[in-house]
Amino acid sequence: MYPFFKRLFDIVFALLALVILSPLLVPIVILLLLTGEHYVFFRQDRVGYHNRIFGIYKFATMLKDSPNMGNGDVTTRNDPRVTAVGQFLRKTKLNELPQLLNILAGDMSFVGPRPLMKVGFDRYSDEMKAKVYQVKPGLTGIGSIVFRDEELIITQSKLPPHECYRDIILPYKGAVEVWYQQHLSFYTDFMILFLTAWYIISSESQLVYKVFPGLPRRREEPVMAG
Repeated sequence: MYPFFKRLFDIVFALLALVILSPLLVPIVILLLLTGEHYVFFRQDRVGYHNRIFGIYKFATMLKDSPNMGNGDVTTRNDPRVTAVGQFLRKTKLNELPQLLNILAGDMSFVGPRPLMKVGFDRYSDEMKAKVYQVKPGLTGIGSIVFRDEELIITQSKLPPHECYRDIILPYKGAVEVWYQQHLSFYTDFMILFLTAWYIISSESQLVYKVFPGLPRRREEPVMAG
């Protein structure tokens, strides 16, 4: 019954969220129209359930041609491709709210692995590619919580951005998403939603490892020989 009730929850609460958040969504739309490159939404192909491609919606936070600039699909802290308004939207995660439409369409759920661009997905091993999206991608997920500081990790790494993402971030992100699928339950989903809100307020907290004591730990970047 878990899949049925999860889908019912997604539909009901996505509709409620759109109604409740409409006083916030309208000012964001107006602000984006008046700033940056004057566009509000952007749609991008992402890998979803059973590795099928779908179009994800977000509020625009970067320059229109950003995928072809700088580090491509890898974003660093204070990335020059991010607009001033976009920095605020990304920090507060408000840029993700248009994905409520993806949830209503059935492409996503509230909780699941974050959908990657194909270029990022292709960095997974073949074994991991077959595992990660055996559930629908989510608006938030355990990987989003553990790697809430992903841009900072990439920025502070001694490795080039793409190497850091491939060798440090992606293997662990895959491991925690497999862990999520092994622990599917309403409790797990509820606590992930709670922790998502918690980390907006307390970004340095280690509460996730107390709530989920069996969660794999992130390995530290190896020290480079000088």
